[in-house]
Amino acid sequence: MNNLIISLIERTYSFLWGDLFVIPLPGGSLGLSLLVILLIPTGIWFTLRTRFLPIRLFPDMLRAMLEKKGAKGGSLSSLQSLIVSTATRVGMGNLVGVVAAISAGGAGAVFWMWLTAIIGSSTAFVEATLAQLHKEPDPLYGGYRGGPAYYMHHFLEKRSHGAPRRYHLLPVLFALSGLICWCGISQVISNSVASAFSNAFHIPPLTTTVILVILAAVIVLRKNATVRVLDVLVPIMAGCYFVMTVFLILVNFDQLPGVFARIFSEAFGLRQAAAGGFGAVLMNGVKRGLFSNEAGSGSAPCAAAAAESDHPAAVGLVQALGVFIDTIIICSCTAMIILLVPPEVTAGLTGMDLMQEAMRYHVGGFGVVFIALILWLFSFSTFIGILFYARSNVAYLFGDNWLSQTAYKVLALVMLFIGGLAAYTFVWDLGDVGVGLMTVFNIAILYPMSKEALAALRHYEESRERNR
Repeated sequence: MNNLIISLIERTYSFLWGDLFVIPLPGGSLGLSLLVILLIPTGIWFTLRTRFLPIRLFPDMLRAMLEKKGAKGGSLSSLQSLIVSTATRVGMGNLVGVVAAISAGGAGAVFWMWLTAIIGSSTAFVEATLAQLHKEPDPLYGGYRGGPAYYMHHFLEKRSHGAPRRYHLLPVLFALSGLICWCGISQVISNSVASAFSNAFHIPPLTTTVILVILAAVIVLRKNATVRVLDVLVPIMAGCYFVMTVFLILVNFDQLPGVFARIFSEAFGLRQAAAGGFGAVLMNGVKRGLFSNEAGSGSAPCAAAAAESDHPAAVGLVQALGVFIDTIIICSCTAMIILLVPPEVTAGLTGMDLMQEAMRYHVGGFGVVFIALILWLFSFSTFIGILFYARSNVAYLFGDNWLSQTAYKVLALVMLFIGGLAAYTFVWDLGDVGVGLMTVFNIAILYPMSKEALAALRHYEESRERNR
């Protein structure tokens, strides 16, 4: 029975993330997975429909982020909703994912990560705005709740023209996929942290895992501690990582032109022998960019729905900015740390070994410790953030009661503990399957519902013009 389940998960993973089509190219090939086929055209379409929102309205994104409304009665401000979504976006993908992209696709993969972020931010705007338009009061935690399960339900209920129903199939499948995904991610988080602390401090994985679980339990089992902790944790961790990167760039400033030259030349396969062909460069950058910024997966709208704002589109703009912060800033920090190191220093290394060796080159033994601590902060904030997301999905599936909310938190804590001790488990693949299915279900509903978000955008821009 176990082998059958594992086989089913692996087949589903391959269907979602594996290459459905392979296009032969000079010097390599271009493999297209289902998720890439869905997300890239969707991002391009919404970028066109919003008239290049990520570039045209970037100043509005910054203004919306600083909007003062909210943070009362359990609701969040736009900035707090951004902090929650950034906590989950800025995670292991920004470290391990970027390292993997550069290892497999060369420096040119960074360019395609940047491009993916620009078009992905339009998708993030649409899904976050829909979450605001369809949010509901949260009787347990106060404020609001919502996300794809809720806007899917409202859309299908309106289309059915029948009596109100407690459930619809598509939002149920989305909510279940989200809860499965976040349990899988919990295991990956603790395993990565335990491994990094073992390498940096020689602390046994069991010790690291027990401390991690106790700290997480103290926060997530309290009613409203999550947002207060993330308000402090996320700016500190992102700020420290950014400042460290700026310091390293300044120290190695003379190498910067060469780094950008590598990124742009390898982006188009001009150094195929080193970069593994245009297809490898492009797809590694695109896949890691999509995985890191989560645009289109339906995760961040769970935070966007909790915000209180003067206009739904303003929250959408803030979440679009979150994609920039994740990929253009944080992922680029990792890329610069690696690419400012002579290639021979990190030759043959992959994953966190490559990252830690790069930091060792820059700042000695402190670099290994720094990366271990940053990974811990990134991972810990991700765990807290995904349990904030889970609130809405648990409520949709099981109703408004503390029993189901607490039961899921305990399950996630158990997964966090198991992950710190196990070298590998199929639940990790289950996490990838979960986020893949979330994306499929979410994208399916974004197209027919996008006109609501686009109408909100037009109203926002007209209101802005009238108030000038």
